Amino acid sequence: RGKMIPSDLERRILEAKQKGFVPFLVSATAGTTVYGAFDPLIAIADICKKYKIWMHVDGAWGGGLLMSRKHKWKLNGVERANSVTWNPHKMMGVPLQCSALLVREEGLMQSCNQMHASYLFQQDKHYDLSYDTGDKALQCGRHVDVFKLWLMWRAKGTTGFEAQIDKCLELAEYLYNKIKNREGYEMVFDGKPQHTNVCFWYIPPSLRSMDDNEERMSRLMKVAPVIKARMMEYGTTMVSYQPLGDKVNFFRMVISNPAATHQDIDFLIDEIERLGQDL
Repeated sequence: RGKMIPSDLERRILEAKQKGFVPFLVSATAGTTVYGAFDPLIAIADICKKYKIWMHVDGAWGGGLLMSRKHKWKLNGVERANSVTWNPHKMMGVPLQCSALLVREEGLMQSCNQMHASYLFQQDKHYDLSYDTGDKALQCGRHVDVFKLWLMWRAKGTTGFEAQIDKCLELAEYLYNKIKNREGYEMVFDGKPQHTNVCFWYIPPSLRSMDDNEERMSRLMKVAPVIKARMMEYGTTMVSYQPLGDKVNFFRMVISNPAATHQDIDFLIDEIERLGQDL
């Protein structure tokens, strides 16, 4: 399922230490790009604490689930991280670019990046200098990206973001339930998805009776690219695909638009079958 295995992590830390290396960072993921998997953050945090290693969580894709009372448990343990990345412009729909790096240790960003450039950052200002964020980042002038998030949060509220995220995950589960036992489809992994990533193969009629061998895999690898190209040519829809490890090209349907409906999902399934029947 694409998750980090804590026992393997600890084994690799010990191997590195035995070779004279100093492990200093573990980067866990909350919502992987392809599978939408969430690493077991509590177990990883325990290991990082045991070996005094910095724990970073890449929550760029899955961090928005913290807004959902139904799904936020998938990020249990993130509060123990030393740093977290989070992209509201992804699951939460904030206009690009809107990304955040959250660091537990107060003052760390200043101590790493500040230059005390007197021609830029005067120290005799008549207000609290903690509001001057210029010395916290490498760049100087930049967009006020947080304003977009603030404005949407004011408009939608936390419950509005929650409804938006819950709707997308419900649509992903609807797609999964529609195709998991449907003729012509095979899921890339067992069980319903943790996020809105639904990974599957479409098996055209010509391949359904074939044994699972190298020839079948070679032909199946070409199916998703052809269907994707036809989708683009007809202008009806678009679904990403890719191989991963020993798995040949499969579709990765990611739902992040809460305006989508069950009818849209039904259309997608019908369209894949229409465009792939002759392959």
